Amino acid sequence: MKVESADVQGVIWAAGGVPGGHSLYVKDGRLRYTFNWIGTTLQDVIADRDLTPGAHVCTAEFAASGPSDDPDMPGTSGTLTLYVDDEAVGSEQIVTQPGYFCLTGDGICVGRDSASAVSTEYTAPFTFTGGTIDKVVVDLSGDRYVDHEGQVRAWFSMD
Repeated sequence: MKVESADVQGVIWAAGGVPGGHSLYVKDGRLRYTFNWIGTTLQDVIADRDLTPGAHVCTAEFAASGPSDDPDMPGTSGTLTLYVDDEAVGSEQIVTQPGYFCLTGDGICVGRDSASAVSTEYTAPFTFTGGTIDKVVVDLSGDRYVDHEGQVRAWFSMD
């Protein structure tokens, strides 16, 4: 995505809504991620610094550590880390929900949260403004994110 103004804000990517889901968004100049556990528990990760103007790759990466110990939240425990480009800017322990969620039919959205809001931190649609979103990639492979374009640029700079 490209940050074009200091007042950049809005949803980058969201799936689900009030009864459960995920949202990667910018609020108050910072990258944020919310995992909404079946409408009962909001788990938030907030970057420790503001986004700067320019082009950035914003990533939310979940690293599973094992089954949740909390009987009220069965699922998988792990660490959700936010990255801006290759730099970690926030990290928290969360528990993900097994199976499907969002019985209301809230789907996947890019640049807005079109139905009910995943997070109480914003009101839907919380349209992305102050920048542009070039593309969104959702990778469920379990492999760590690799910036292939960055690798190629580095190869060309080694001459």
